[in-house]
Amino acid sequence: MPMKCFLSVLFLLTSLPVLADVTLPAIFTDGLVLQQKKSVAIWGKAEADENVTITFAGQAKVTQADLDGEWRVLLDPMPANATPADMTVAGKNTITLKDILVGEVWICSGQSNMQWTVSQAANAEQEIPAAQFPQIRMFNVERATAMEPATDVKGSWKEARPANVGQFSAVAYYFGRHLHQVLKVPVGLINTSWGGTRVEAWTSHESLRERPCAAQLLSDWDGIRSSWDAAAENARFETAKAEWQAQVKAINEENAKLAKGEKKKAPAAPRPPDDPNKTPHHPAVLFNAMVAPLIPYTLQGAIWYQGESNQNRAFQYQELLPNMINDWRTRWNDEFSFYIVQLASYGNRLPVTKEAGVADTWAELQEAQYLTAITLPKTGLAVINDIGEENDIHPKNKQEVGRRLALWALTKDYGRSSTIPSGPLFKNSMVEGGQVRIQFDYVGGGLKTRDGGELKHFQIAGEDQKWVWAKAKIEGNEVVVSSPEVPAPVGVRYAWAAWPEGANLINAEGLPASSFRTDEFILSTMGVTSPFQEVMKAGR
Repeated sequence: MPMKCFLSVLFLLTSLPVLADVTLPAIFTDGLVLQQKKSVAIWGKAEADENVTITFAGQAKVTQADLDGEWRVLLDPMPANATPADMTVAGKNTITLKDILVGEVWICSGQSNMQWTVSQAANAEQEIPAAQFPQIRMFNVERATAMEPATDVKGSWKEARPANVGQFSAVAYYFGRHLHQVLKVPVGLINTSWGGTRVEAWTSHESLRERPCAAQLLSDWDGIRSSWDAAAENARFETAKAEWQAQVKAINEENAKLAKGEKKKAPAAPRPPDDPNKTPHHPAVLFNAMVAPLIPYTLQGAIWYQGESNQNRAFQYQELLPNMINDWRTRWNDEFSFYIVQLASYGNRLPVTKEAGVADTWAELQEAQYLTAITLPKTGLAVINDIGEENDIHPKNKQEVGRRLALWALTKDYGRSSTIPSGPLFKNSMVEGGQVRIQFDYVGGGLKTRDGGELKHFQIAGEDQKWVWAKAKIEGNEVVVSSPEVPAPVGVRYAWAAWPEGANLINAEGLPASSFRTDEFILSTMGVTSPFQEVMKAGR
């Protein structure tokens, strides 16, 4: 063949469209769990206009890829099935997914207390060997950031067995285990969490732009990104590191000459610069990388443990958290259940005070979580202020956190009407002369105190906003609060502190009451709407 003809044929062959294989996102891999009793979304990519057939559980669904090569089908609702089955996805090529179960699927998200693993939590030595639950599977989303919505994540489904469970999210695992043991169906858990992160990072940029409370936050981040100079920041860091190393060397030399009790402590090392284009704190970057690619995987609901990193903007969180929940539900096109873990009691690195009426950002964040749970439909609040640790922001008892989340799901999602899902939640208050009468939801079998003694950690104030510790007593299913120092009360607060030592109101089921306030006084975090404005409130 003449060279000219050969080159022409070669050009024609190379210019023909490449036949694209049918592909699936990473969430569709061996061992996955599909949601029962709902239409189940399956999606992927193929060549434009290619016919794709999905076969599973007696169903065969045929669709055609669009001009961008994207396709999606809905499987008909299916009953739970603990017998592993295969799914085939066929176009020009065929993919076979093995070991698929049908049961209950929940997305599990938040910051470090959701990320915290079984191996880090309480009783790991007993829990890990006992994890023989092949029908509980977890998909751990690999942590990543993205300035624009991604199309896929990295991760794989793992069974709850000793070889794997140590790296499972502890809260998610214990939540799933409780559901599995009660419902007797498979449970799939999608863990997408990252320690130290803020709620705005888990929310879409479009949704944040619609919220006036986020305007300053977004503007500040735009300014930080536009002025970012990586070379200059790295140079400053290297200088600071060299100075720190010199300080440490000098202190070590001096300490060598001193007695043990006289030795000086070395300063903390400087932190490397945080590139605003890569940080997990930037608005929307975790939604883009770790949530958007999961949509529209069919779920029953979500559990959420986050808020520690938003405490200094707690008043803003009253809007940011509901906005995120609504954002997720809108994008999934499903008002799925959403259960929130209220922050545990924690010393918050500040000295405990015996004074009443001290502003507390932790309590204000807890209130924002409570307000979200009582305002949005199909939400609930797992109160855990009785299992916190004063000197550790990561309480080890994740078993009870998971169980309390499961109580909400069992009651609201699975028809266990006899289950009490929560401890007492503030409902209403009435001023009666010199006392305030308080009513609650979820009193269960009645109100009581954890230790059998008098109620503690109630405070009361009049219009002058001067808070004093109050006398509180249980009368039937109500609490009556008063103090001779406040003859005309207008407000009561309970457990209003990061570490409310002695707070002891519970219901007969042993579940603790949430912190609450009946007043409408201005909160200390009002007006703080950007992380670059945050100022830690000193002197609790």
